[in-house]
Amino acid sequence: MKTEQTTGTLHLVGVGPGDPELLTLKAARLLASIPVIAYPTTGEDSALALKIATPHLNRAAHRLPISIPMAVERGPAQAAYDVVAEAILAHLRAGRDVAWLCEGDPLFYGSAMYLVTRVGAHAPVEIVPGITSLTAAAAAIGRPLAARNEMLKILPAPLDDATLRAELAATPAAAIIKVGRHFDRVRALLAETGHADGAIVVEHATTTRQRITRLADFAHDERPYFSTILCYRGAEAWGSP
Repeated sequence: MKTEQTTGTLHLVGVGPGDPELLTLKAARLLASIPVIAYPTTGEDSALALKIATPHLNRAAHRLPISIPMAVERGPAQAAYDVVAEAILAHLRAGRDVAWLCEGDPLFYGSAMYLVTRVGAHAPVEIVPGITSLTAAAAAIGRPLAARNEMLKILPAPLDDATLRAELAATPAAAIIKVGRHFDRVRALLAETGHADGAIVVEHATTTRQRITRLADFAHDERPYFSTILCYRGAEAWGSP
C-alpha cells in the first residue's frame, strides 16, 4: 500500500528470453519513460537483461547496476537483495519510478521474486510478465511442450540424481533448465529414463547465439548456463526430432 512518503512504483519487468523484439508492448512502453532502470549483474552473461532491454530504454534514465553473487550458498545473494531493496526504495521515496529488469518472466525462476516482499512492504510493486526461455525454446524447435492430458515437468538440472530420476520416470514430457555444468549427468539420466531419443538442446534461445542440437548429436565442449533441454517420450507423432 502506498504511503504519504512514497510516490514511486517499482515495476518488475520481464524482458523475455533474449530477442529485444520479444518484449511485450506494455514492457516497452514503461521502459521508454521510467526514470530509473535497475538490473542484476552476475559473473556469466553479465547484465544480459540490460542488453535485451536497451533498445527500449529511456535514454535519460539513471542506471542502477546491482551485483548478485552466483553462489550455491543462499546467504550472499539474500544479503545482496537486501541492498537492492534499499537502493530502490531510496528512489521510490524520492518520487521516482523504478524498473527492475528480469530475463524471461519475473516470477518464473526470476530474480524479481526476491524484491516482491522486500519492497512491497513499503511501496507499490507492479509486475509485467515476460516470455519465458521455456516457451521460447519450444518456439525455436517448432514443437509443442506437451499435448492433451500429458504432464509437463520443469526440472532444474542442479537437483540431485535421485530426484531427477524419479520425476522423469513419472512424466512423458520435461524441460530441463539451468543445465550448464550438469549437462553430462543429465544426459545420462535422460538415457536411463527413456527421454533421450526425443530430447533437443536449445542454447541461448532467440538470440544471435541460438543453437539447436539433438541430444544424441550434442558434442560441443561448452556447457552454457542459458540452455534448455526439451525432452519427450509420449505418444504424439511430433515426439521424435
